[in-house]
Amino acid sequence: MAWIMGLWSLMGILLCWWFLGVKKDQSRVKKNGKVPKGNMGWPLLGETLDFIACGYTSNPVSFMTKRKSLYGSVFKTNILGTGVIVSTDPEVNKVVLQNQGNIFVPAYPKSIRELMGQHSILQMNGNTHRKLHALLGGFLRSPHFKTRITRDIEHSVKQCFATWTTHQPIYVQDQVKKITFTILVRVLMSIGPGEDLDFLKREFEEFIKGLICLPIKLPGTRLYKSLKAKERMIKIVQRIIEERNDNNKGSGVNDVVDVLLSDLHKGESKSWLRIMSENIIEMMIPGEETLPTAMTMAVKFLSDYPLALSKLLEENMDLKRRKNCSDDYTWTDYLSLQFTQHVISETLRMANIVNAIWRKAIKDVDIKGYLIPKDWCVVASLTSVHMDDMIYENPFEFDPWRWERIGAGTGTSNHCFTPFGGGQRLCPGIELSRLELSIFLHHLVTTYGWVAEKDEIIYFPTVKMKRKLPISITTIDT
Repeated sequence: MAWIMGLWSLMGILLCWWFLGVKKDQSRVKKNGKVPKGNMGWPLLGETLDFIACGYTSNPVSFMTKRKSLYGSVFKTNILGTGVIVSTDPEVNKVVLQNQGNIFVPAYPKSIRELMGQHSILQMNGNTHRKLHALLGGFLRSPHFKTRITRDIEHSVKQCFATWTTHQPIYVQDQVKKITFTILVRVLMSIGPGEDLDFLKREFEEFIKGLICLPIKLPGTRLYKSLKAKERMIKIVQRIIEERNDNNKGSGVNDVVDVLLSDLHKGESKSWLRIMSENIIEMMIPGEETLPTAMTMAVKFLSDYPLALSKLLEENMDLKRRKNCSDDYTWTDYLSLQFTQHVISETLRMANIVNAIWRKAIKDVDIKGYLIPKDWCVVASLTSVHMDDMIYENPFEFDPWRWERIGAGTGTSNHCFTPFGGGQRLCPGIELSRLELSIFLHHLVTTYGWVAEKDEIIYFPTVKMKRKLPISITTIDT
């Protein structure tokens, strides 16, 4: 009976906390009169169940669309245990993304904060973040790097394809991770195939499972297991950085470790080494999650829209004929494939791999007549903008040709198209991501024809295919 009484006591405390929080919010609304309207939902749960449920439907924005129709394009709610203001307005989102540091700071669920650590890139602000962002961006955009990484990506793609057979289904979602993770670890630390790469991939798969989980670190919990995997990875990464620092001085900048060693200030103790190692591990996320998801979604959408696949094949076969089947492709060859770039843009728009950006206001701020109170979280919903029928005609239809009609090119400067974020935190790897997608699609469509089995997209907690997108392939004779 004692544990039951304790549970009731805890529930009573939480209900009081929720009630006082709601009253405080209501008094603030009354005082200012401009805080967005909305519904905070049930005590404790808020509207979390509705929010999660829409991630398992064919309409990933149904939660946002319903509340937008009731309260307007900016509204308040309570999801994942947090009272938030949600923006589905591209102009409001633009302000939130561009006013980094002086008005808004990063805000992420506790599980992510725990997993990434105190010095995470996600939580960096001010001069440190700007310097790191500039260093990484400059390195990833350099012609020398692009020339070298183009060959590495081609090799990785062909090596993966060499394992495919016509006798059994190919699970695209698993296969593309063999390409992307290998490439990204090479970009970060120049690690090739071998024991270290296999170890990092195995431990990273365990680590990343904790990104969306209950923030409980007791032995046996998901977060505890992920943190332990991170510690094992840190030992390997620290060893690599120490060896590089001791042996490779003056040998040039060949990867991200070299960039950080040559340009970032190092402290008096070994704390800088751990911080650098944690940041390197964090940078592996695109290789395991975002980029392979984009590749998988591209195959899914092309399978469902044969006209787009036919046009993509025509363009890429033309490039292959012009190259006369040689291997002297350059990164400019791939990025100049206009329709291929439209396919990539449309894939990113529809897949919405990064569905929202979370920020916290450090002071009261007024945007377009909406008051966002100090200490409130703001969720800039990128998905809502990408799937808005007032911005994109027939938004649920895969239509790469729309990018020709709207004249947006790659769309990276358009605040209605923000798959890589925006402002000071715009992903520095934009061109690398597009290059890798371009190379993958080129070699896929010019090597294989395929038929995809029936599969469904799931949007929560991350975007993925329910059955990992199995396909049956046939080799194209050229």
